[in-house]
Amino acid sequence: MRSNQQFEQLMLQYQQLKNGANDIFDMIQKEDYDGAITMLKAREPLFLNCKCMRKYLELTPEEEKSVETVTNELRELEKRNIELMQQRKNDVESELKHTQKVEKIQQAYEFNSNSSGTILNVEE
Repeated sequence: MRSNQQFEQLMLQYQQLKNGANDIFDMIQKEDYDGAITMLKAREPLFLNCKCMRKYLELTPEEEKSVETVTNELRELEKRNIELMQQRKNDVESELKHTQKVEKIQQAYEFNSNSSGTILNVEE
């Protein structure tokens, strides 16, 4: 009976990790990177606890299959989060390069919006 309770506890913790991975994905999409990082750090002990429980818990073949299924789902969710973060990183790098080019051009031609004139429509 005790083994069954431990298995249920393990599955509950894996479900919490999956829910956390989905929450992190949502945070990344909303560009709440601080929240995502905080959540990632908070999940580390849960990962370690799952690892320890799995190592010392004797599972039946059915339980082992259930654990494998859930860990594969978790792996896919984490992979999706990493890919999204990589895409966001590439977007930021691209935008930074563009901004640096624009700044370089402005400095090369000593562009100053205060000293340059504007076009005025005198017909109005």
